[in-house]
Amino acid sequence: MVLLHVLFEHAVGYALLALKEVEEISLLLPQVEESVLNLGKFHNIVRLVAFSPFSSSQVALENANAVSEGVVHEDLRLLLETHLPSKKKKVLLGVGDPKIGAAIQEELGYSCQTGGVIAEILRGVRLHFHNLVKGLTDVSACKAQLGLGHSYSRAKVKFNVNRVDNMIIQSISLLDQLDKDINTFSMRVREWYGYHFPELVKIINDNATYCRLAQFIGNRKELNEDKLEKLEELTMDGAKAKAILDASRSSMGMDISAIDLINIESFSSRVVSLSEYRQSLHTYLRSKMSQVAPSLSALIGEAVGARLIAHAGSLTNLAKYPASTVQILGAEKALFRALKTRGNTPKYGLIFHSTFIGRAAAKNKGRISRYLANKCSIASRIDCFSEVPTSVFGEKLREQVEERLSFYETGEIPRKNLDVMKEAMVQAEAAAAEITRKLEKQEKKRLKKEKKRLAALALASSGNSSSAPEECEETQEKPKKKKKQKPQEAPQENGIEEPPASSSKPKKKKSFSKEELVSDVAETGGGGSPPKRKKPSAQEEMANDVEETGPRKVPKKKRKLSAKEEGGSGPEEATPSKSSAKKKKKLHKASQED
Repeated sequence: MVLLHVLFEHAVGYALLALKEVEEISLLLPQVEESVLNLGKFHNIVRLVAFSPFSSSQVALENANAVSEGVVHEDLRLLLETHLPSKKKKVLLGVGDPKIGAAIQEELGYSCQTGGVIAEILRGVRLHFHNLVKGLTDVSACKAQLGLGHSYSRAKVKFNVNRVDNMIIQSISLLDQLDKDINTFSMRVREWYGYHFPELVKIINDNATYCRLAQFIGNRKELNEDKLEKLEELTMDGAKAKAILDASRSSMGMDISAIDLINIESFSSRVVSLSEYRQSLHTYLRSKMSQVAPSLSALIGEAVGARLIAHAGSLTNLAKYPASTVQILGAEKALFRALKTRGNTPKYGLIFHSTFIGRAAAKNKGRISRYLANKCSIASRIDCFSEVPTSVFGEKLREQVEERLSFYETGEIPRKNLDVMKEAMVQAEAAAAEITRKLEKQEKKRLKKEKKRLAALALASSGNSSSAPEECEETQEKPKKKKKQKPQEAPQENGIEEPPASSSKPKKKKSFSKEELVSDVAETGGGGSPPKRKKPSAQEEMANDVEETGPRKVPKKKRKLSAKEEGGSGPEEATPSKSSAKKKKKLHKASQED
């Protein structure tokens, strides 16, 4: 008896289910469809054999990609080899996708079945899957499906951003729409302003130039010789500017009010801005075509190549088309009308806008269009599947079309395709090497700039962190300096000195020695050498510092007195002697107390 198993792929893992009563199920399809909706009946039909969950979202994405491409993943292989019976002839495996079924049958040898009862069973499994697997809830299954769907979609559209043809499709569509709108609006300006200045329409043919002139001239009666230079700038032709000036003087147009002129000028400015934007959009399209399809744009031009890509849907679709389809791409209506009426089929579609077909003779237009379509197909395939796209092949293909065109006209035999392609291969390799070298240089420069930026950020962060303790140290040092300055400033302001620190002792000794010298000079009357005296002890100095008041003011007076003393003034000699006698008594008392 053949055992029927069903493989179900879910966002959380693979599930292998066994079916009971295979023969009855195969015979009673309507009953199976009814029992799928009822969980109790469905449990009687299906039994879960094994469930292999995915370890992470990345593994789930890999398995989903493998299933979509028809490849047997290692996780799926392990599940089937472990839980399916060893006798492969007695096993029938039901799968939902025929591609993965063919891959399993080829690699593992199990016979696979799709459609019919299998589709109904898989529908029931999908409906009741969270009830079949223990620990899985409906909410978690929905979250897993949503996450896998997003990651799968992102992986499918993740291409090189520089070679995305969607931008080309949108830009060429917008360019065609802008051409229609600018033509419509320009005709509106011509009719509107033509009532006032009808002769300008015959002189100026370009739409954008006409709108600029309508915006500049305004009322034709105000046009004079002073505006002739500006007219030459706008028209790029002195003769036309002179003709406009002459026509404005003898125009048969009607007068126009100021409010009408304001509206015409504002509308003309809109048309001029649209035409300027159209030029910038065309420049953008050329740059994108040189990046995405350089060979095709070198062969047939940027505009026609972009229209081919937009009509095909993408560059990949265009590369898949045969040359016969590329030849009539854009002429589908004419083709189906010719097939319906059994008339002549069209010879060309969008490639008719190429210069080659216009330059060919009437009898050679079909032949050159067929040859050009062949080369366009080759160029699109080169652009689509080459790693480093270059315009070398497009230029060589263009040379071949030129040679074929001259062959139709003059009979000159063109070069063989093999020789041309060999030359193109050599030049393309050199161009690709040059492009890769430039890209590597740009990458190195970018990395260097990034390293410099990171180093500057790290240096700035380290500087900020080191400046913080330095600021703290400075704030700690500043009050210390203030403390040292306070005892020096206090005696000058108040005349009272606090007990000095050890650093101020030498200054006290110097002041004391000067006082002794002053007193000795006063006793001796300024003559002879002063007698040697013993230096006071440290205790005596401390006592002297504590008891003395205003030590700095006294020496100043004594210095003045000593200067006068040298002059020999008599009555002032008594004061230093009295002060010295008092100091000696104080020193004697302090020594006795110690």
